[in-house]
Amino acid sequence: MRRGPVVPGWPSAPPPPAGDGLRWELSDVAELPGMREELRRSEVVDGLADLRDRLVLVLDEMASNALRHGGGHVEAAVRRTGDALLVAVSDGAAATPPTPAVDRDPSEGGLGLYLIAELSSAHGWYVDGDGKTVWAVLPTR
Repeated sequence: MRRGPVVPGWPSAPPPPAGDGLRWELSDVAELPGMREELRRSEVVDGLADLRDRLVLVLDEMASNALRHGGGHVEAAVRRTGDALLVAVSDGAAATPPTPAVDRDPSEGGLGLYLIAELSSAHGWYVDGDGKTVWAVLPTR
C-alpha cells in the first residue's frame, strides 16, 4: 500500500481491521437514497438508534463525495471493527486526496470532511493501486 501526501486534518493511513458488513457498488447519486434506506433497516445498526443517524450521515457524505469527485465507480461499505463500525468508500481518483475546504463560504459546500472527522473516533485515507479509500470509524458506545 502506497501512502498519499499529507493533508492537514485528514491523515493518510490504513483503517483498522474489520469483519463482515454491508457493501454497495454505486455509479450515480440517484442510488444514495436506496443505500441509506438499506443501512437504516440493516441488522448492522440494530439497537443502535443513536448511532444510526450519524452512520447514515457519514456514509452518505463520503459516498456522495466519491461519486461527485472520485472519477467513476464507487464502492462503499460499513463493517464491524471491535466496538465500532468502519465506513469505507473507494473511488478511482488515487491522485485526488480528500481535501477539507479552507477559507470557503459554507454556502459553497465542502464542509463534509470536517463533519465526518467530528463524528468519528478515527478517520483517514489511503491509495491502493489506481484508487483511493476514504474511511471513518464510529464507536458503537
